[in-house]
Amino acid sequence: MGKRSPSSEDVEKGCGKSQKSRHSIPPPHLCPRPPKPWVPWLMPLVFFTNVAIFVYTMYVNNCPNTEEKCILPFLKRFSFQPWKESPLFGPATLTLKKLGALERQLMAEWGEGWRLLSCMWLHAGVVHLLAHMLSLLFIGIRLEQEFGFIRIGFLYVLAGLGGSLRLTLHLMRTASLTISVGASGALFGLLGAMLSELIINWTIYVKKFTALLIVMAVIAVNLAVGFIPKVDSSAHIGGFLTGFFLGFIILYGYISSKHLPSTYEGKRKSRHMFYQYVLGITAFIILVLGYTYAFGNLYDPQALKNVSF
Repeated sequence: MGKRSPSSEDVEKGCGKSQKSRHSIPPPHLCPRPPKPWVPWLMPLVFFTNVAIFVYTMYVNNCPNTEEKCILPFLKRFSFQPWKESPLFGPATLTLKKLGALERQLMAEWGEGWRLLSCMWLHAGVVHLLAHMLSLLFIGIRLEQEFGFIRIGFLYVLAGLGGSLRLTLHLMRTASLTISVGASGALFGLLGAMLSELIINWTIYVKKFTALLIVMAVIAVNLAVGFIPKVDSSAHIGGFLTGFFLGFIILYGYISSKHLPSTYEGKRKSRHMFYQYVLGITAFIILVLGYTYAFGNLYDPQALKNVSF
């Protein structure tokens, strides 16, 4: 998204146009090869996994077994709950709760911490699923192509966990018995990472402000979803902040030495720039403190009484 190819960076002056040389075109052996984009497979796998889990959820739900009037009854046990119960064309609340939806009482009193992660693989309906999966493909694949499946997979899971923690603490403070499902925390984590990635790699972007406007527009549209009635933005905020700080740690850009020819004798700069170290270390400290605080309060509800979110 508007980044310079590594071969045009001033890291390797042998390829720069500003260097005085007898060659009008730099000798090819002096130019580092630009890294090949990763072939994305993890985000498509996450996409199909979410779809498969939703199909399984509808199979378990089996609307005709409990309701007389299901939506699209010709789908039989895969038909949807009545509109008044599931306006997003999905399963019953009890089915979601059974399969791993986030619910504060089960978390705080029964210690079912696994729901912090399981809830991000469940969806309240077809509309909910499509909205999340389109965002996943639009944002996740681009990031995986550039940074690889390990970093983006790590980011996706931790951001989802951060969103779930933020939402759980909010539900505990308000004593709400509602349940929550969806990958919004993880997806907003990818959005947050897009912003921090732009900041930490600012010097290697060619059209800096164009890239910034695009990223901010995408983030603004998605954040606006949190203001829709009956949509809790707690997971959105938690996931976004987690992804934002993680981006400073794992989405840095650099010229890898593997892309330099063995005959290259130019001055090699540090793998990272100083400000990348500062931002990365600061973000790491904030994340450690944030997770420590969240887990500490999760199992000590009394500590939440005087805390405002």
